[in-house]
Amino acid sequence: MARRIANARMYSVSPEVEAGWRTLLGHIVAEAGIELDYEPYPAPKPLEALWSREDLGAVLMCGYPIALMLAPVVPIAAPIPRAPWAAGRPEYRTDLIVRRDSRYLTLEDTFGGRAGWTVEHSHSGFNAFRHHLLGYRRPGRQTLYGEMVGRLITARNVLDGVREGRIDVGPLDAYWHLLIAHHKPTLTDGIRVLASTGNAPIPAFVAAAGTPATDIARLRAAFVGAAARDWFPPLGDQLLLDGFAAVNEGSFATTLAWDREAKAAGYPLPA
Repeated sequence: MARRIANARMYSVSPEVEAGWRTLLGHIVAEAGIELDYEPYPAPKPLEALWSREDLGAVLMCGYPIALMLAPVVPIAAPIPRAPWAAGRPEYRTDLIVRRDSRYLTLEDTFGGRAGWTVEHSHSGFNAFRHHLLGYRRPGRQTLYGEMVGRLITARNVLDGVREGRIDVGPLDAYWHLLIAHHKPTLTDGIRVLASTGNAPIPAFVAAAGTPATDIARLRAAFVGAAARDWFPPLGDQLLLDGFAAVNEGSFATTLAWDREAKAAGYPLPA
């Protein structure tokens, strides 16, 4: 069988953080007794092309495209962020960010301005933002923003768009935000969180469909047991992780429920 790959592009917020993920995944696959090659896949290469590959062994994938069956994959395990809002669960939320020096005090204050989103298959950068905005629409107020800038692709583009004033407000994956604020605080010093969405299942490590079930089981056990290993504490500190939890295809139902609710309301795109 051809060698399979590992990758943590979704949460590799800097070269140093990617090195941490690479080291952690090396320990995981060693514990599982499986050989995987870490393959870098830097932005802006499209994630959907990565997720569609037949040689995935342990690659981070957003839960929304998992639920949408955007690619044939098997979920293995998901990170548990070291954050109060995660509460020891494999969950995250979306922070709605603005410039620190902006006049906005509430999300409603940004209505009529310019907002942005990342890509249609993103939960944190699209689906969660759209769902959150649903609560503010009224019969006479179906469109909330004067301009909506779509397809910014990456969380970093949202962050830079807000920092540089190209958009007034944008959605930022809260775990990505946690990592970038910890490792590159100069990039987040000029922003603040105006509001946050509800929690949803965090992106998970997946393997390609057709991966032997025994390999999936061994990898899942290695992820779940990682927090108890001697090698984990320094990596947990670097990656702001409390550990991993086992997940399956049904773990991401929340993302589909939010999608259905928005579409039923005639709100296919944030606006």
